[in-house]
Amino acid sequence: MDTIVALLVLAVVLAFAVARPRGLPEATAAVPAALLVVLTGLVGRRAAWDEVVELGPTVAFLAAVLVLSALADEAGVFAWAGRIAAARGKGSPARLLGIVFVLASLVTAVLSLDATVVLLTPVVLRTARAMRAPTSPHVYACAHLANSASLLLPVSNLTNLLAFAASGLTFASFAGLMALPWLVVIAAEYVIFRLFFAKDLRTLAAVDGAGPGASQAVPAPVVAPAVPVPPPAAAPASPAVPAVSPAVPAVSPAVPAVSPAVPAVSPAVPATGDPAAVPGAFAPEAARGPDVAATSGARSTVDTPAAPRPPGVALAVLAATLIGFPVGEVFGVHPGWVAALGALVLAVPRMWRAPLDEGRRLLRAVHPAFLIFVPTLGIVVLAVRDSGFGTVVGHLVPDRATLPGLLAAAALAALLANLLNNLPATLMLVPLTAGNPGLTLAVLLGVNLGPNLTYVGSLATLLWRQVLHAHDHRPGNRRFMRLGVITVPVTIVAGTVALWISLRIAG
Repeated sequence: MDTIVALLVLAVVLAFAVARPRGLPEATAAVPAALLVVLTGLVGRRAAWDEVVELGPTVAFLAAVLVLSALADEAGVFAWAGRIAAARGKGSPARLLGIVFVLASLVTAVLSLDATVVLLTPVVLRTARAMRAPTSPHVYACAHLANSASLLLPVSNLTNLLAFAASGLTFASFAGLMALPWLVVIAAEYVIFRLFFAKDLRTLAAVDGAGPGASQAVPAPVVAPAVPVPPPAAAPASPAVPAVSPAVPAVSPAVPAVSPAVPAVSPAVPATGDPAAVPGAFAPEAARGPDVAATSGARSTVDTPAAPRPPGVALAVLAATLIGFPVGEVFGVHPGWVAALGALVLAVPRMWRAPLDEGRRLLRAVHPAFLIFVPTLGIVVLAVRDSGFGTVVGHLVPDRATLPGLLAAAALAALLANLLNNLPATLMLVPLTAGNPGLTLAVLLGVNLGPNLTYVGSLATLLWRQVLHAHDHRPGNRRFMRLGVITVPVTIVAGTVALWISLRIAG
């Protein structure tokens, strides 16, 4: 009976977190659920308090990284990255995909998957639209790499922070063991994306906000044979614009005069029409009407802009923070303090100018409700872990970090991530593998790569979907799952084998 009650309470908490009715935060259901399992005796008061204390440093670390990411965004790091992507993309969707892979992998590794989902995805979407490239390959890359590229550092993902705390590894040793799996998984994802989206990457497309994430190619304009058409007397045609045959409509039916997915004045494109004013994207074709058809092929005829000047101070602070993580650990400084110091360096000038406004903004960046959600969810998961369900899962966890054992641990973690969501899966499995770094990292592979199969596998993937809907882009459910069915098994096997090699090399 206790098992059924614990699983039911967890299901309610997760369903609320996924749906978020009326925009209410995840903690709205998690806090009373945690109180319920304590009051009913499913979790002892002492055990619940120990869980909160154990998760405390991880939650504080997460808060510091969230603030650091928000300040980096306000300093123009993501806008600069979008302009770099547009400049280096040179009108080629395939080239842009490669750049997005590099950017998303680095942003996820250094600033966490939330930065990729919330801050980088809109920039990539605007950049692809401005280049008239198919948006699906590039925004799907953001979703997949938010999970896949979060393997490298403890700061890359909340699941990493939880596993890092239980693994007994140092920051540097964690990164050293996960470097090869990180590279192998990203390479495998890239190859699969190039094959899966091969047709999209060969065709330039119109701005495609409509439809289930599909990128619809725009047919080339039909030019009438040399049949002279006298211009109207009241409005003579410009000599620079050839006349159009009456048999050819002025606006192609395939390209409406005003796309329903793109309002007359796009919030991403200022009314001035100046591409330089577009945050995070260079829009050289923004001034052209939607009746200008895109060309088929790998490249457009867009003149790409020169690479913009980088936000030097913000990039220097991020680099120093990244270096400070392993260096600080040598002197006994927790990585959370290093992240907090980096955030403080970026925040002080802004706080000096407008302390009240910036204080409120930083508080929003911390997402206090989500920080409350994490330990309360941990208490609910503790009830499940102490039940019969936890006993069954415990029997399935291997006890040796051999290659079969690593594969079994990763597969089990991926399965639980898609059944329960990867955060509770991590909270359930990591205590069972504590003391065995190899198995703990294999679990991490499963909970980070498995969510690429379904939307519910990760809160970050659900958030990615909400971000796209807010920007008039609806990702297709079937296409997402078809892609995941290919990438998840391949990346889990490839990443686990790479982890096994890293463990063998490390001894």
